[in-house]
Formats: sequence, structure tokens, C-alpha cells
Amino acid sequence: MANLVNAERVSLAFGTRTILDGVSLGLDNGDVVGVVGRNGDGKTTLLELLVGTRRPDSGQVVRNRVASIGYLGQTEDFAVGASVRDVAIQGRADHVWAADAAKRAVVTNLLGTLDLAQPVAELSGGERRRVSLAAVLLAGHDLLVLDEPTNHLDVEVVAWLAGHLNLLQSAGTAMLVVSHDRWFLDAVCNRVWEVHDGVVDAYDGGYAAYVLARAERVRQAATNESRRQNLLRKELAWLRRGPPARTSKPKFRIDAANVLIEDEPPARDTLRLRDFATARLGKDVFDLHQVNYELPDGRTLVDHLDWSIGPGDRIGLVGVNGSGKTTLLRLLSGDLAPQRGRLKQGKTLRLGHLSQAVTELDDSEQVLESVQSLQRATRLATGRDITSTNLLEDFGFTGQKLVTRIGELSGGERRRLQFLRLLLSEPNVLLLDEPTNDLDIDTLTVIEDYLDTWPGTLIVVSHDRYFLERTCDVQYALLGDGSCVLLPGGVEEYLERRRTRADAKSRGAGPSGAARTTSAADAARHRQARKDLARVESQLAKLATRMEGLHTALAAGSADYAKLVSLGAELEEAVARQGELEGEWLELAERLGE
Repeated sequence: MANLVNAERVSLAFGTRTILDGVSLGLDNGDVVGVVGRNGDGKTTLLELLVGTRRPDSGQVVRNRVASIGYLGQTEDFAVGASVRDVAIQGRADHVWAADAAKRAVVTNLLGTLDLAQPVAELSGGERRRVSLAAVLLAGHDLLVLDEPTNHLDVEVVAWLAGHLNLLQSAGTAMLVVSHDRWFLDAVCNRVWEVHDGVVDAYDGGYAAYVLARAERVRQAATNESRRQNLLRKELAWLRRGPPARTSKPKFRIDAANVLIEDEPPARDTLRLRDFATARLGKDVFDLHQVNYELPDGRTLVDHLDWSIGPGDRIGLVGVNGSGKTTLLRLLSGDLAPQRGRLKQGKTLRLGHLSQAVTELDDSEQVLESVQSLQRATRLATGRDITSTNLLEDFGFTGQKLVTRIGELSGGERRRLQFLRLLLSEPNVLLLDEPTNDLDIDTLTVIEDYLDTWPGTLIVVSHDRYFLERTCDVQYALLGDGSCVLLPGGVEEYLERRRTRADAKSRGAGPSGAARTTSAADAARHRQARKDLARVESQLAKLATRMEGLHTALAAGSADYAKLVSLGAELEEAVARQGELEGEWLELAERLGE
């Protein structure tokens, strides 16, 4: 494989703080590396060093002179007066880019709602982000360096982007991706770099493999970070117990993961939390009857909605941008009133609403002062009392950060503080609007851990598919036509509904007979794969029992040499068969995830 970029003993410091200390690493053709780490640990700085927009204090970065590098930063800098067409497709006419299926897919999925002649200066932040991403993807680079490419993308476009990057990777394109979207990392990456404490640790596989390897590394090192280790084990347990497709991409051994989590209980005790919630909330939380809400332009966001939300319900809401998710949360919180219909709130509601805008923080206050002005201690659902200082530490506010003024915090730190203050108010109903915005993965695992023991009604709007599946028991979709529908199949069912609608729309009618036949064939293959997976799992269980018996027999028959030889040969055969079955299981699980 051709080497594209190489860093040799690179170091960089900001003032007295060392960001990178003697880091050496490299990227080859076909590498897709996800970069993770806490906010401020140097992920973006590492990308800037590799692409050449920042110089190291010491060491060197060597880039292949013939390799083309495309960089998507976190900010956009467009030429004055440039249009969408100028930026994204270098001013080419429609017949030029539309003749290429891959380019047509990029323009359709990222720019389909935009006028190509519109000046980029008139676009919203999210629209400008899509234009920048499209420009990088359409340029045909050998290496794509993407800093938070999923920002402002809905769950449907994130799924498309993952598939598109997989196609580019299969053609040899290398990628370096900073993202806090764990589903996206697992779907795209074949390696993970963790940036922390001035160093970069490398792991093979996607996000699930990284969690396994990191948990094992923590265990072997016997560190004192017991809380972080517990969070990793809990997340690994959730990953392994979920649908097979969630853990099939990284090819780690099944038994190794199972040993790590064998004593780990499920992430949530659902029945106990529901009992707690009922005691705190009573039987009624929200009752919506024939609720309507329309925008001034006549578009209906909520149409004759009947919905009863009870104590302990944990609901995730998905939908394209503009489908009405934030509006529905504002209706539930009372910030908006239904234009028609009735919305009844329970009498004992203590509502906590995390909005997308961080407006309730006083920029002149210090972090510790801001938290202690609310409450110095709170009691968790587990009965454990926790002080505001403990919470601050769990959320990454220690040392000098405690006396930092809020106005000097980064966007991610302000978001963390906003959520922490919400927890201290001890709500029994939480409405979370895009809670993962600007948060690093370690902070997200802390939040998920708190939500695991939080007894109340939880309603989450998020494009972060991993967070939704991790924290919610059920998903609903706003389809953009005013309807709100239950998704028994979760986000996958939502994506399938969207694909079906798009196909029907493109044909001007329902799906054609050929499309129905293809869909039926796919469904049949999916069912067969599930049956085969169940068969292999059954065989593995029987084989494990048999191997256990052979081990027992070997220990008991140590005096009989002939018997030992026979049992040893049988055990060797069983181990070989186990390897074959594990390989078959991984193949089937991969097929189910496609």
C-alpha cells in the first residue's frame, strides 16, 4: 500500500499545555481511521498537522507529493459571491456531473433541497456545512480528512454517507475522520486512533472493537480509573447484547467479549425504573388528543396527533430536518400551544428541557458558582447522594476549569454544563433536543450512565443513532406530513420507510412490480440469514458444552495414556469446528448488517 501521510515524533504545545508529545503515525491507501478523544485533547489539531494547515513545534509531517488531500474543517471559508454550484461542483453544468452516478448521488443526498445558483452567503450554517462536505466528496481526493462530517446531517443522510464512504474505501480512498457519532464510526472505520494526554493510541477495527480493546487494556493495566472502566464494560455489554449487526463489523472473537462482560448486568433495570417513575409521576405524564400545529407557510408539522406518554417511557424521535421534532418537544414543554386539539400534562411533572440553544447560562459566572447556586447535592435514583463537585468531576470539570468563566468555555464544555445543571434540578421528565451536539464520546458515556439509573419519562430528539438506541426503549418517527408513527424495527425501519417513499415518489406512483419483487427477495434472504444465524448459535452452544465435557474427561483420565490421546484428538477437532462456526457466524452477522 502507498503511504499518503506520515508523522514522525511530532510535538505541539499551546502555552504550557502539551497537546501532542512525540507522536508518530501514518496513513496508507484504503485506511479509514476514526479519531476519538475528549474535547480539547487535540483531535482537530492532529488533523491540521497532517494536512499542513498547522506546523508542529518539533518533528516532521511528510505527505506524498502526488497524493491529493481533501480537508473538511469545522468552519467554512467561501469566496465572496460564490454560489452553491461554484463551491460544490466547481461551476460545472448539470449534464457534466449528472452523468456520473456517484457524483449524482452526492448532489442528490447533500444538496437536493438547495438551489445550485443560490449564493452560499445566504445559506444557514447546516446548509453551508453540507455544501462543504459535497465539495470535498466530489473532488476525487486520495485522502479525505473529515472533521465532524455528520454535524447537521439527519439520520437518513448519515446512513447514506456511511455507505458512500464505504464505496470510496473499497476503491482505495483513505480517510481520517473525527466524529462523536459512534454508529457512524463503527459503520465506516477499520482503525481507531484515541488522542489523550499528548499521545495517540491505535486500535484495529471500528468503534465496537475499540471499546473491547480499550476495556481490556484498562483491565490489564489495573488502573485506578474504576469509574471509566465500569462505563466501558457497561457499554461493551450493551454492544454485545444488541442486534448482531451492531458488533459484526469489527472481527473480534465472540468469547473474548463474553468473558469481559459475563458479570456485567444489563444497562438498565427497566421494571425497577418504571416503578420508580410511577411513584414520582403517577399514571399520567402527557396526553395528546387531536393535536395540530401548522407553520405560517401552511406546512403541517403535527396533524391530529393522539398520543399517551406514560411514566418511565423512554422515547426516541427521528425525522428529517424540518419535520417538526423540536416543535413537538416545545409543545410538550408548554413553550408552544396546540393550534387545535388538547394537550394535558400530569399534575406532578417537574420538567427538564435541554434545548439546542445554550441560552440559560450566565457567561459572567464561574463554573462552580453556576452549579452551586442551583443545588450543592442531589440524590440519584439508586439512593446515592452526590455532590455538585462530584458531578462536575464526572463531567470533566476539574482544577482550573472550576473557576473558569462560562463565557470562556468551548461549545462542548457549555453543553456539558447545561446538562449537568439540568440533572441537579432533579426533573422527573426530561426532554432532550440534540443532546449529543458538541460532546465527546467519553462525556456521552457518562451521560448514558446517569440516564441508565434515572427514573422518569425520557424523550430524546437526536440524529445520533447510537445514542438513541443506547438510551431509549422505543423510537417514533415524524415523517414530515404531520404524522408521528411507532417504529417497532427502530431506526432501520425508519430508513426503510424513507427509501420506500423516495422510490414511490421517483416513479410517480407506488413501487413497481420489479421493485416489489426485489424487496421480497431481500426480505427472504434476510429471514434465511436470521435462521442460519440461530442455527449456528445453537451449534456453538452445543459445541461449548461438548468441549467442557472433554476438558473434564481429560482431567479425570490423566492415568490412561491411550484415552488421553483419543480425547485430545477429539478436543482438537472440536476447537477447529468452533473456529469454523465463529467465522460463519461473523459472515451471517455481516450479511444482516448490510
